[in-house]
Amino acid sequence: MHSTAEAEARAAEDSTAELTIGGMTCASCAARVEKKLNRMDGVTATVNYATEKAKVVFGPGTGLADLIATVEKTGYTAQPVRRPEPPAPPPPLPPATATAGARTDADDRAAHRADADTNTGTDADTGALEQPDADPALASLRQRLIVSALLAAPVVLLAMVPAFQFDNWQWLSLTLAAPVVVWGGLPFHRATWTNLRHGAATMDTLVSIGTLAAFGWSLWALFLGDAGMTGMRHGFDFTVSRDGASSTIYLEVAAGVVTFILLGRYLEARSKRKAGSALRALMHLGARDVSVLRDGTEVRIPVARLAVGDRFVVRPGEKIATDGTVVEGASAVDASMLTGESVPVEAGVGDPVTGATVNTSGRLVVEATRIGADTQLARMAKLVEDAQNGKAEVQRLADRISAVFVPVVLLIALVTLIAWLLVTDDVTAAFTAAVAVLIIACPCALGLATPTALMVGTGRGAQLGILIKGPEVLETTRRVDTIVLDKTGTVTTGRMTLLDIHTADNTTETDVLRLAGALEHSSEHPIAQAVAAGATERTGAPLPTPEDFANIAGLGVQGTVEGHAVLVGRPQLLADAGIDVPEALSGAVADAAAEGRTAVMVAWDGKARGVLAVADRIKDSSAEAVAGFRALGLHPVLLTGDNRAVAEAVARAVGIDEVHAEVLPEEKVHVIEGLRARGRSVAMVGDGVNDAAALATADLGLAMGTGTDAAIEASDLTLVRGDLKVAVDAIRLSRRTLTTIKGNLFWAFGYNAAALPLAAFGLLNPMIAGAAMAFSSVFVVTNSLRLRAFT
Repeated sequence: MHSTAEAEARAAEDSTAELTIGGMTCASCAARVEKKLNRMDGVTATVNYATEKAKVVFGPGTGLADLIATVEKTGYTAQPVRRPEPPAPPPPLPPATATAGARTDADDRAAHRADADTNTGTDADTGALEQPDADPALASLRQRLIVSALLAAPVVLLAMVPAFQFDNWQWLSLTLAAPVVVWGGLPFHRATWTNLRHGAATMDTLVSIGTLAAFGWSLWALFLGDAGMTGMRHGFDFTVSRDGASSTIYLEVAAGVVTFILLGRYLEARSKRKAGSALRALMHLGARDVSVLRDGTEVRIPVARLAVGDRFVVRPGEKIATDGTVVEGASAVDASMLTGESVPVEAGVGDPVTGATVNTSGRLVVEATRIGADTQLARMAKLVEDAQNGKAEVQRLADRISAVFVPVVLLIALVTLIAWLLVTDDVTAAFTAAVAVLIIACPCALGLATPTALMVGTGRGAQLGILIKGPEVLETTRRVDTIVLDKTGTVTTGRMTLLDIHTADNTTETDVLRLAGALEHSSEHPIAQAVAAGATERTGAPLPTPEDFANIAGLGVQGTVEGHAVLVGRPQLLADAGIDVPEALSGAVADAAAEGRTAVMVAWDGKARGVLAVADRIKDSSAEAVAGFRALGLHPVLLTGDNRAVAEAVARAVGIDEVHAEVLPEEKVHVIEGLRARGRSVAMVGDGVNDAAALATADLGLAMGTGTDAAIEASDLTLVRGDLKVAVDAIRLSRRTLTTIKGNLFWAFGYNAAALPLAAFGLLNPMIAGAAMAFSSVFVVTNSLRLRAFT
C-alpha cells in the first residue's frame, strides 16, 4: 500500500492537457474516445461531446503525442487546445510629448466604442465573434443542408401526395434523391466507414445503414421490380407500408431522413455555438493595447508586453488593461461585464481595479499587480471553461447508455426484421419497420442533455458575476438546507464606518467632527481612520492639522487642535483625565454597546463634548439576501469571531435567528461539522483566509470574489462582486441549471423509450422517424438555451 506522501508525490508529477476532438458526431463517439483514453496507463480522461474537448490527466510515462495517437487510432482527430490570442494591436503610437501623441477624450470614446463592438458582444446576433457561420465547418454543413433540402422537397411531395404523381415520376425522384443520399449523406457514410474500420458503431452507422438500405431497396424495385413501370402510383402512410415489395420505393425516406438529420445537426451546431457564446465573449473582453508610463512619457504597447509593476494610463472610455492598484487620479469604473453590477464603482488612490472593466470619467494611473493568466478575467474564464468541460453525476448514466446504445439498436432492428417476417411474411412491412428502428434511435439527445445546459448556465453565471467550479456543485445546491454566513466582509462591509454622532449641550456636530477627525487622522487604527473619513465626508472640508499628537496605548489619542487640548478614545481615557461625562453622553455610550457598536468619546478643554458610534456597517443588501435564502428553503446562520453583542445586533438587523459568536478561525470548521452532524446539508458564504477551511468543509462553499485567494480556492462557487444577494442568485441559477439538465435527460430517455417500440411495431414511417430524431436533439439544446434569459 502506498503512503499518502507517495500518492501526493505522484499527483504532483501528473500533467493535465486539453484536447480538441474532431470527427465526433454523437454521444457514443465521445464515450468511445473517453473509453480508449482511460485504458491507457496512468490516464484519466473526460470527453465532452457538446464542447468537443477532452480533459486528460496523465502520468510521467505518457506524453501528449501518445494521447493524440490514441485518439487518432480510434478514428478521430485531436490537437491541443489553443488559447485565444489577444486581438492584434494597432501600430504603436510614437512616444507622447507635451503636445504630440496625446489623444482627446473624443478619440478615447470612439476607440472604446470600436473596441466594445469587437470584443464585448455576448448576444448571438452581435459582433463577429457570434456570427454562427464564421465557423467553416458550420458554413459547409449549411451549404450541404440547403442543397439537400431543395432536392429532397420535390421527392417528399411526390411521394406523400398521390395527386402530384405523373407518369415516370419515380425516375425524377431517383434523379433528385441520389445526390441527397450520396453527397448530402456523405458525412454519415464517411464516419460510418471510419468507425467500421476501427470495429465501432455510432449514430452515423444507424443513419448510414438506414438511408442506404432505403435507397438500395428503391434501386432494386426500380430496376429489377415493378416500381419502374410507366404509370406506377403509390400512396403515403404514416405507419409501415404493406404494398407489394417489388413496387414499393423509399426514395422519400432516404432523401427526407438525410435532410432532416442534416437540419438537426445544423441547428444543434448553431445552438451549441450560442451556448458557448458567453465564455467566448468573456475570453475576448480584455483591452488590446495600453499607454505605459516610461520615464514620465506615455508609450503605447500591446497588453501582452505589460509586466507587474508597470504603471499605465487609463483615460475616460478606455478599458483597464489588467488588474492593478490606482496610484493617481479618481474615477467611476464600470465593471458590469465582469460582475453584472450595473452601477459604476468609485475608484481612487489605493483602490484595486480589475482588467477589462471600463473607466467612465476621470484619468487614472494604475500600477499593474497581475498579468496574463493571473488576472481575474483569465481566472474567471478558466473556471467557467473547467465547469463546462465537467460532467454531472446524472450525465454519467447517460454516457454508459450511449456507449452500448448503437449495438443494441442494431440488434433491435435485426430482431424487428425477423419478427415481422415470421409473423406477417410481409417483406415490405418488415423492411420498413427495421429501417424505422435504425433511424428513430437517438443517443445524441442523451449526450447533449447535460453539457449544453452546463455551457449556457455557467456562461450566464459568468455574465452575472457567478462562477460555478464544476457540475457536481449543481447537485449539491439542490440538497443544501442550511446556509452559514460569515459576518465580517460578507454580511457587513468589513470596514469600520462612522454611523452616529451624539453631542453635549451647546456643542455642534461640526466642531466634534473637525476636532476629533483632525486628531484621529494621525492614527493608523481602523476605528481612528473610520472617524477621520466620516469627519471629512460629513463636514465637506479639509481637517485641521493637530499639534503635540500622542497615542495612548489601548485607550485613544490626545493632542492640540486649533488651540484646544483634545482627547479622543475610550470612556476610560476621560475618566483617567478626571473629566466628568454628562448623563446624556453616558446613555449614548450604553446604547452604542447594546447595538454592538464601538463608542468613541470626544473631549476638549476639560469637558466631554460628544460620542461617536463606529461599527462595521451592514451591507444594504444583506437583509434582502437573508429573506431570499429563506424563500429558497434555507435556514440562515451567522458565524463570526466577533463578540456576541455585536453579532446578535447584526443578526437582528438582517433577520437571522441562529448565531455562533466569538468563534476562533480554527473553530469555524467545528461549527460546520456540528451542523452536519445534526443532519443538515450546509452551505457557507465567506471571504477571508480564516474562512477557507470552513468553506472547504461545508457541503457547498461560496466565496466572495472581493475576498482572499485562499477563500476563493476553497469554494465551489465564487461571487465576483461582494453583494450577498448574488449568493441567492447563485443558488437559484445552480438549481435552475440542474432542473434543466434533469428535464433534458427525462426528454431524451422518454423519447427513446417511447419511439423505439413504436418503430418496432410498425407505427412509424421511417421519414417521420427521421424528423422526430432530429427534433429530439434540437429540443434538448433549445431547452438549455432558455437559461440565457435567467435574471
